Amino acid sequence: MLSNPFVTEAHETLRMRVREFAEREIKPLAADLDETETFSLELTAKMGDMGFFGIQVPKELGGQNLDTLSYIIIVEELARVDSSQAATVAAVNSLAIAPIMKYGTEEQKRRFIPPLSTGKMTWAFGLTEEKAGSDAMGTETTATLENGFWLINGTKTHITNSASSISGGVTLQAVTGQKNGRKQLSAIIVERGTPGFTTEPSKQKMMWRASDTGKLFFKDCKVPAGNLLGEEGYGGRIMLNTLDAGRLSIAAIGLGLALGAMEASLEYSKERVQFAKPISKFQAVGFKLADMDVKTELARNTLYNACWRKDNNMQFAREAAISKLYASEIAREIADEAVQIHGAKGLFKPHPVERFYRDQRLLQIGEGTSEILRLVISRYLGV
Repeated sequence: MLSNPFVTEAHETLRMRVREFAEREIKPLAADLDETETFSLELTAKMGDMGFFGIQVPKELGGQNLDTLSYIIIVEELARVDSSQAATVAAVNSLAIAPIMKYGTEEQKRRFIPPLSTGKMTWAFGLTEEKAGSDAMGTETTATLENGFWLINGTKTHITNSASSISGGVTLQAVTGQKNGRKQLSAIIVERGTPGFTTEPSKQKMMWRASDTGKLFFKDCKVPAGNLLGEEGYGGRIMLNTLDAGRLSIAAIGLGLALGAMEASLEYSKERVQFAKPISKFQAVGFKLADMDVKTELARNTLYNACWRKDNNMQFAREAAISKLYASEIAREIADEAVQIHGAKGLFKPHPVERFYRDQRLLQIGEGTSEILRLVISRYLGV
């Protein structure tokens, strides 16, 4: 991998460390956690002990102070084995820690960042509602400022890291007023245990079944005015900027999943014998594997370039959109071809290829649908 110009020896040392952990600690449990829809507190704590949370957080706040590519490599290697664990790590780093680090007050940073950097507490990012997702202006959750407190009412749905026993709260988007006939959106921090704030686990998911997903309810939920993140009316901007960076981690999940599916297919094709020779020797299968290699290589280069741009304070939103769109698309294509190479074996649990096939489906929806990403990219073209 050192032939990649963005990768250093430190990056590769980190990669091997994460890969060894994923193979040893996650792989033996992944199928059972998926089948039982269990969010593992133990694995989350172990990932915290490994330093997978707070990766880009300064050391004085309990983090690792590493670069974006280091973070992305960690997510990629986890997804190579299990997307659920990768999603847990990605959501805490990109959706929980990042906006507080960028827009939070010093008091908010000191209060929330250290525990989020340990794996002992997760956090939610409350954007999606029944009528709001791609259309953020569809947000119906409201927050009214009364006597120094925000009074919040509404519901959020399909929210990662929101309903487990270690979820510490949520940074949500709410309507806080009107300006020039348009909704004024703000971001507000709500801690677990606040009266009027309740959660409900979401079950029977097709994918990421071992990650924590939930529905959030706010009924006259009262939080201090100081829980506002950033400026009032800037919630939409905060959410969109957070998603720009978050798309890198979703691209990393796509790349990691694609690599896991490709490696499983390559190994199986060398073992499976038909017509007196391994099926890897048949051109039809060999070409599928070659295409997988091409797609993962292009996805990696595109993603790592976006990380480099971010770390060098260059515009990266376009590149993040491209990498997330491409990685999610090739994850779908490679997972599908992996099932084809495995034949009937790839259709049954607990084979990882069956899980990869299901897990990839969210990648074209979460943190910007493929359609929205094409819209974003087209705007950079002046369309």
